[in-house]
Amino acid sequence: MKAVSQFRIEGNPVSCERYGNGHINETYLLVTDRRRYILQKINHHIFTDVPALMKNIAAVTEYLRQGQNDPRRTLTLVQTVNGADFAEVDGEYWRVYDFIEDSVCLEKAETKEDFYQSAIAFGSFQRQLAGFPAHTLCETIPRFHDTANRFEKLREAIRADKTGRADQVRREIDFSLAHEEMGGEMVAMLRRGELPLRVTHNDTKLNNVMLDAKTHEPLCVIDLDTVMPGLAGNDFGDSIRFGASTAAEDEENLDKVEMALPLFDAYAKGFLASCGNSLTANEKETLPLAAMLMTLECGIRFLTDYLDGDVYFRIHRPDHNLLRCRTQLKLVADMEKKKDEMAACIRQYA
Repeated sequence: MKAVSQFRIEGNPVSCERYGNGHINETYLLVTDRRRYILQKINHHIFTDVPALMKNIAAVTEYLRQGQNDPRRTLTLVQTVNGADFAEVDGEYWRVYDFIEDSVCLEKAETKEDFYQSAIAFGSFQRQLAGFPAHTLCETIPRFHDTANRFEKLREAIRADKTGRADQVRREIDFSLAHEEMGGEMVAMLRRGELPLRVTHNDTKLNNVMLDAKTHEPLCVIDLDTVMPGLAGNDFGDSIRFGASTAAEDEENLDKVEMALPLFDAYAKGFLASCGNSLTANEKETLPLAAMLMTLECGIRFLTDYLDGDVYFRIHRPDHNLLRCRTQLKLVADMEKKKDEMAACIRQYA
């Protein structure tokens, strides 16, 4: 592969094969006669400013590496022969990481303990980067978690009604718009200085955590393409949205969909313990709200895409985005019923 020759790898290439289950970038396991690497082709159609994206990753990984003795504790970029962090080859963008040996990556939590360990990983990520100047990072996807802006996009989709679907989803539209004021609360708190700007990961799923192969303890967080300035609650909330649900994201039977309090409790315990003293009182207090907002935001994104004709999210059936929307809105409704219990969990561990 032409891209391989652009990087300072050790040894002679032996094989290079597709690796993992990622949907955005193309990932390969590159094996030489001396060691292993991860080679990735960056999707520059989604991440349109690759130099800025790679500047983010280089800055954050270098900061995380300070004081670490185990190289597995953070991603390590391999430089090109010209000393850069990425290479452009025939209009495509490539990067190489050291392979994290003796590690595993789980697609979903096999036990409550796995979910707890992912909370430890993302809480540690927050604590370790608490002193990093978040404002110096670029937004690799502009206004990604600007929930108020997501509502503007939803209203535009309702007005345009490009596919004639609006009348079929009036219940989902009404539920969403009834929560619009809530949707802007945390963005408004940031604007008023009541919440600090943080380095956020923005894709806090278990499969973005590398675990020790023997102990299943977290080693490091991976997939840093969406690392941006944001709110700590965004990362917490997205984990709860995805990991504490009792059903799949596209479950048809909404009776199966709820937010499992034991899983919320486990994640809150791990996240707050590993964050240590890095979070402010307001940040801790708003974590239940953040869980609702991230779930609501995801729901209205699915609804917007359904109204627009399914142009953003990959679908496998005509009503796929609608099913996804309904599960998220059902989770929001369930979280509203359980907000006092969620707040009690946070107080217990904060």
